[in-house]
Amino acid sequence: MKALILAAGLGTRLRPFTDHLPKPLFPIGGCPLLDRIIRKLRHAGCEAIMVNTHHLHEQIDAFIARQNYAIPIRTRYEPEILGTGGAIKNASDFWDDRPFMAINSDILTDADLRDVYDFHLNHPHPATLVLHDYEIFNKVSVDNDGFIRDFRNQDNAFSKLAFTGIQVLDPEVLGFMPERVFSSSIDAYESLLADGGKISAFIAKGCQWTDLGTPERYQEAVIGRMAPEAFRTLRNSRETPPMSEIRSTRLKGDGSDRTWYRLNAQGHSVVMADHGIRQGDDVAEVDSFVDIGHHLYDRGLPVPKIRCYDRFSGLVFLEDLGDMSFEALIKDTETPEQAIPFYQSVIDHLIRMSVSGARGFRLSWTYQSARYDKSLILEKECRYFTDAFLKGYLGMDACFEDFEDAFTFLADKALEFSVEGFMHRDMQSRNIMVKAGQFYFIDFQGGRMGPIQYDLASLLIDPYVALPPDMRESLASYCFKKLSSLLQIDPHTFHMGLRYCGITRNLQILGAFAFLSRVKKKTYFEAYIPAALNSLRHQLSVSEDPELTSLRSLCSSLPSCLTS
Repeated sequence: MKALILAAGLGTRLRPFTDHLPKPLFPIGGCPLLDRIIRKLRHAGCEAIMVNTHHLHEQIDAFIARQNYAIPIRTRYEPEILGTGGAIKNASDFWDDRPFMAINSDILTDADLRDVYDFHLNHPHPATLVLHDYEIFNKVSVDNDGFIRDFRNQDNAFSKLAFTGIQVLDPEVLGFMPERVFSSSIDAYESLLADGGKISAFIAKGCQWTDLGTPERYQEAVIGRMAPEAFRTLRNSRETPPMSEIRSTRLKGDGSDRTWYRLNAQGHSVVMADHGIRQGDDVAEVDSFVDIGHHLYDRGLPVPKIRCYDRFSGLVFLEDLGDMSFEALIKDTETPEQAIPFYQSVIDHLIRMSVSGARGFRLSWTYQSARYDKSLILEKECRYFTDAFLKGYLGMDACFEDFEDAFTFLADKALEFSVEGFMHRDMQSRNIMVKAGQFYFIDFQGGRMGPIQYDLASLLIDPYVALPPDMRESLASYCFKKLSSLLQIDPHTFHMGLRYCGITRNLQILGAFAFLSRVKKKTYFEAYIPAALNSLRHQLSVSEDPELTSLRSLCSSLPSCLTS
């Protein structure tokens, strides 16, 4: 048996993701679709395979060249796409006098291709098409004798099934396909029927089949393969629960565009983070999540264990830490004093992560920027504040340049007094989970090298909790005492860095809350803007730097209703 894998399509329904990677190379659980199909064909007894190509054909050629398949694999480039019929006809010199198989490259199935081929050998008709019950594609009419009668969903006298894109053909079918022009194999089959020929239907029952032509169906296919594997690793078992037994519940998200789900099966649970399908070759958010997550976990730091992941689909399956956040824990305490031991414990973990997380940390893991540097402060925090908060939220006629001197001063000072280590960069109470009395850090994908003081500032000025100033100062002193036992730092450097990082972080918070409220329509963030603005006013009031006068004046002039 020889086979043709139809892989020339543009993948239009999967754009923009197919702008950088051809659809046949989309991975399912780390294995490209094309590779899966080649191995299935080889397992079915295929002796040689041709792959027709067009869109991003160099990538397919390069992929096949890197493999070491046991049978010859050839590619045939089509300068202009010929369609399914044209591609089969264009391979005329490849076929011999035996029946051959053609199969789409964008399907995922566990159907036995050897059974399909043997079925064809045992009847006298020139074509066998594999059909499957898949409601949204059920358009092919099949009579009670197992013959295809119609492809256009026109004959209501017969049952309807979906064409899977798998077919076995005798060479005589090539006579119904025009040469060197675009044509569909369906047109050829309709001509064959009109000529009195018969097409047998191999009805695939008890198997799985999915067309992966859309982002949604592609993601579903990846989940179908990876979710059972996540549960297998959880239980250290060779057995995996069937996908039909896995229940999915969407979790409430926060500021991120990612979506989160809890998957339950057989008394166990995992969390799935969906970062979205990859676009381009640059480091993506999912890469940082996976690489930094593995690094921190391997250093013995309190982060969830990543069970399995797929970088291209953006899906990551990880340990379920439950629903109790540090925010909820603190709000359940009756007095601020009762919260102090909890904060001290978190600060102990924070210090460990800052110091130990920096050891062996690779800058190549980072997303967007490798360090907390001047450019990041000015663009992602200061300009974010002016554009999203002052202009976008308050509607003020203000711009970055109005406060550029103050912003530049802040950036320089935050870096001048930096005690460098690993920084989480979003260390707030909703990114700390509480499970069995232990604290865990999540959302570490923004991690990079930078001031240790930044994470402490983030924790202390967190608007979700709004700690009183005296408690912030007490906890800052606690952190310095603990940190100074590990690193040689002086109190002036530490506290000055904390002051300036607190201001830059506060600017970022206001920009983020404004953007999320107005642009992303997550209006529940708006409730925390008054606390964030109060915090910024306090921080600026205790600073005597004349370079920050413009920011102090700005904050004092803002509407009083924002601080209610």
